[in-house]
Amino acid sequence: MMSTLTRLRPGAHHPVVVAHQRERAADVQLRIADAITAFAGSMMFVYLHAGLFALWMLVFEADPWPKLTLIVSLEAIFLSTFVMIGQNRQAEFQKAKADHDFVEQEQELKTNTELTREIRRLTEEIHRIVVVDPPSR
Repeated sequence: MMSTLTRLRPGAHHPVVVAHQRERAADVQLRIADAITAFAGSMMFVYLHAGLFALWMLVFEADPWPKLTLIVSLEAIFLSTFVMIGQNRQAEFQKAKADHDFVEQEQELKTNTELTREIRRLTEEIHRIVVVDPPSR
């Protein structure tokens, strides 16, 4: 019996992945966290911050360090929270996928065991017919 992963067409997602994405899309807070995490993990985020901080330090503030330190510290707190949200989401997904895979593997093991028993029964029946009680000709 083929696993679910081998039956999927190329580019298709595993059913657990689809269900997980559907759950994430249904929750507005999770969509916002995902969007912030995606942006915060991009090079555009780095470029934007480098430009804004340089502009702030060179143009707008005579003594930028106290406010800049406060803002950067607060931003780091929030970003680390979004990273933890992402890690929790990933752990939740991995658990759901592991549970799904376990159930599927158990089903495949059961099917393989049944097939093996049926093959043995058929082999013994063929052996009995051909060797033990051959038909008379």
